[in-house]
Amino acid sequence: MTLSESTRMDIAALPLWRGEIKVTLLKGGISNESYVVEDEQRKYVVRFGKDYPFHHVFRDREAMTAQAAHRAGFAPELFHAGDGVMVTAFLGAKTFNAADVRANIRRIAELIRQFHTTMPEHILGPGFMFWVFHVIRDYARTLQKGRSRLASELDSYLAIAAEMEAVQRPLPIIFSHNDLLPANILDDGDRLWLIDFEYAGFSTAMFDLAGLASNAGLDAAESDALLAAYFKGAPDIELKRAHAAMQCASLLREAMWSMVSELYLDAPGVDYVAYTNENLQRLDQALDRYRSTYA
Repeated sequence: MTLSESTRMDIAALPLWRGEIKVTLLKGGISNESYVVEDEQRKYVVRFGKDYPFHHVFRDREAMTAQAAHRAGFAPELFHAGDGVMVTAFLGAKTFNAADVRANIRRIAELIRQFHTTMPEHILGPGFMFWVFHVIRDYARTLQKGRSRLASELDSYLAIAAEMEAVQRPLPIIFSHNDLLPANILDDGDRLWLIDFEYAGFSTAMFDLAGLASNAGLDAAESDALLAAYFKGAPDIELKRAHAAMQCASLLREAMWSMVSELYLDAPGVDYVAYTNENLQRLDQALDRYRSTYA
C-alpha cells in the first residue's frame, strides 16, 4: 500500500509537528492504517481508525485507556486523539512474533499480571467490560442482521460458546487488554510494552491468557508454563480446562470478528474471507484437542 496524497495532507495538518515531516507506512494491523512520522525532534506513530460500533470499538474510550496505560508505565505516550486519528510516541522497539512469545513466557506473564492489577487505579469514567461470550452472542446478532454468508452456521457457533462458557471458573475481576496478538507486545531491549487498547476493559485474566496462547500457537506444555507463571503455581485440572476452553472461545471470537469485518470493513490489502477461514480451521483443531482431552 502506498501513501496517498490525501492521507499525507491529513497527517501534515495535525498540529504537532516541528518543521518538515517524513511519513512512511507502518506495516501490520488488519483494521486500521498506521504510519511513522518523523519531524525535526522525534518520531511518532499516527494511526487512523473510526469508531466501529459493530466491533464494540469506541475511540474516546481507547484514548482514555491509552493515556491510563501510559501513566501506569505500560504504553507509549499519547500526544493526540480525535477525528479518527491517534498519535503516540514511536518506541523503535522490536515487535514480537509468535516465536518471541514462546521464548519470553515468564516475562510476558509478569507484564500481563502487572497490567491486570495496576490498570484499575488509572482508568477514568464509567467502567466497561469485555466478556468474550457476550461479544460472540452480539456478533451473532450482527451477522444475522447483516445476512452474513455464514448465517446458517450461527447456531453451531453459539452452541460452542455456551459449551466453553460453562466450564469457566470464577476469577477476580481485573482490567485486561483483550487483544494480545504477539504484535501488540514490544521489546525495547530493556523492558516490554503493550500497544493497541481498542478492546481493553474489565474482565477476568483468562481471556488474555488464552488469547495470548492461541494467537502465539502455544502447545500444552507452554500453556501450562504461562498459567504457572501468571498464577505463581502449577495449574490444576480445572484451571487448565478453563484455559483450553477459553482458547477455543478466543479463536471463535476472532473468526466471528472477521465475519463481521467482511460486512463492514475494507482495509487495504486485507482478505477477510481468508482470515475467517483460517481462524475457523484453527478453531476446529482447538476444539478437537479440547474435547479429546476434557470430554
